Amino acid sequence: MTRYTDAVNDALERLDDLGYERGPEGFVTHGPMCAETLATLGYGDRIPAWVRAYRNGIAHHAPPEPRLAIDANDATDWRSVLGDFDRAGDWEQLFRRELAAEPWRDVLVRWWPRLTPGLVAGLTHGVIRTAHAVRGLAAAPEPGPAQLTELARGLAYWAARYTPLPGHVRFRGQRGLARAMAALPRDELAESGFRGGRGDVEDTGPLGTYPGYQEALRALRPAETQLLLTEMTAEFAGVYLSHPEVFPIPLVHGITAPAAVRLVLPHLPAELHAPTLAVLWQVQVVMLLDFTRDRRGEDTATADADEYGAPGFAELTARAVEHGDDHVIKLAEACQREHALRPDPRYAAAAYAAQQRIPRYGADFGAATVQAVRRHGPRYGAKST
Repeated sequence: MTRYTDAVNDALERLDDLGYERGPEGFVTHGPMCAETLATLGYGDRIPAWVRAYRNGIAHHAPPEPRLAIDANDATDWRSVLGDFDRAGDWEQLFRRELAAEPWRDVLVRWWPRLTPGLVAGLTHGVIRTAHAVRGLAAAPEPGPAQLTELARGLAYWAARYTPLPGHVRFRGQRGLARAMAALPRDELAESGFRGGRGDVEDTGPLGTYPGYQEALRALRPAETQLLLTEMTAEFAGVYLSHPEVFPIPLVHGITAPAAVRLVLPHLPAELHAPTLAVLWQVQVVMLLDFTRDRRGEDTATADADEYGAPGFAELTARAVEHGDDHVIKLAEACQREHALRPDPRYAAAAYAAQQRIPRYGADFGAATVQAVRRHGPRYGAKST
């Protein structure tokens, strides 16, 4: 069996020349994240074939070229280009410089609170890619150049697609997460203009007027960090399971984003935990309001999950690898990890449902998913015009 770190480094070298996005719609590049997940699941020997197929699928954009150096010591300078995707190459160079000069944890701790308000960037893929890079670095005896570059790219994508959401979460309410989710009046939401966090090309201001949005930001009572993360992933697994009528990819990130953040929190000071969870809740509120139209099935999701017939996680992850889709693979691993911390039948059922709802990667390796996104329109991942 290929060792984890060797498999990750090999994958990153094979994927090194790909840009941050792919296809005319600007889908997020998932190769490094999914390859690291395959290594985590013990399928490192499958990575070369998976990468070959992935590269032969949807064409990737070229890596961004640096244009003008960003001054990390000048807050006015770097803040002015947050969310500017034309400066993605400059962001990558900034993080490469810093990671060459300082321990990676120091760079992570400095930039995490600066980027957290824009955590929805790229439908949370900035923070998710960063988390996969952090897991790889934390497992390595010594940080390798390919892994440091991958962290630079995760942070750079997050910064270049940085998208703040309106309002501020205050953990001063009386509701637990499930009750707060149930209180959202989703049936009143008109058609949304939200485009998934595309940086300064997207106006998220109207989100603040969604019925129930501002109330939800004030609804949660204080909770211990790890418990709240578990509630976020478990409740959203139930949401995913309960909504087969919704296009099956966006809601996945309501599970994988908090699961990814859990990987990073041990490397951050405790005072950064609550602000991070506050923005995660903000993101989940937007997803619920924007991608669902009612609460059908959510109240009975746990009981329904028991009847869903999902296999155990060893079989689920094996099926995910055979399925091939990057979201399916990453979701199976995240659900397995979350279930190990606090067992809940919704995790396996959600992972199993994704394998049935998301098209398998065949010879076209992703073309079926692209066509499905195009049918559903730009709010499900395609570029806005």
